[in-house]
Amino acid sequence: MLKIGQYNTLKVSRVVDFGAYLDAGDDIEILMPAKFFDSDPKPGDEVTAFVYTDSEDRLIATTEKPYAQVGDFAFLQVAETNSVGAFLDWGLEAKQLLVPFSEQRDRMREGGIYLVYVYLDHTTKRVVASGKIEKHVGNVVPDYKTGQKVEALLVKHTDIGYKCIVDNLHWGMIYANEVYRPLTLEEKITAYVKRVREDGKIDLSVTDRARARTSSLSDEILEKLRQSPEGFLPLTDKSAPEAISGLLQCSKRDFKKAVGKLYKDRLIALGEDGIFMVRN
Repeated sequence: MLKIGQYNTLKVSRVVDFGAYLDAGDDIEILMPAKFFDSDPKPGDEVTAFVYTDSEDRLIATTEKPYAQVGDFAFLQVAETNSVGAFLDWGLEAKQLLVPFSEQRDRMREGGIYLVYVYLDHTTKRVVASGKIEKHVGNVVPDYKTGQKVEALLVKHTDIGYKCIVDNLHWGMIYANEVYRPLTLEEKITAYVKRVREDGKIDLSVTDRARARTSSLSDEILEKLRQSPEGFLPLTDKSAPEAISGLLQCSKRDFKKAVGKLYKDRLIALGEDGIFMVRN
């Protein structure tokens, strides 16, 4: 089934001077202009392309990569406004993304960057965007296991941490005490589920949990010891949490677990002022 506003894998049905038509089924053909082909297309060739409608509501295929597709949340910049609404820079050379006035929380201004949700208007078959984020998040019951990997879009920084949109479906939160590296609003990161709350919101961590996290941190500590001329790291279980996170971007608890593992494996020795690498 053809997915407008998303990527599709289609076969070339016929070639013309200005490009090729792709077979979308149900007697639908979609033009892909010649400039988007790396080599001369032939009937039967498979092409993966992004499909959208142009200003005359004709289906067009392109290998350009939009900043967001249908079902995505993204921060996009307003290229221009007119009596219809705001038009966003979508990353496509010949197409901007409309946010109708009815879908704007506040009047969007040219040059402004806004968080929007990209969707297909099933009446017009046009891809449009909405700035009314709340009605598009939290409409599906979350079904995650503890430690499961997710994609999180950072949308707001608060006193307690970072508010996120998880997998383009749910609200999530990364608490400040879980952050051990710089994070930036509008950034998409890999995060891990700590728990799903009764209200359907998800508590996240930016690091994998338990054994995998300890093993990864142990490797990092060993690498830093190898890079040190003396094979020494000036950290102990009495070091301030800020000193540990500043050097290793981890919590004191995780540091102590990793050091314990290395000591048990006889890879390090413990000193009063820090840890030493055991030389074979």
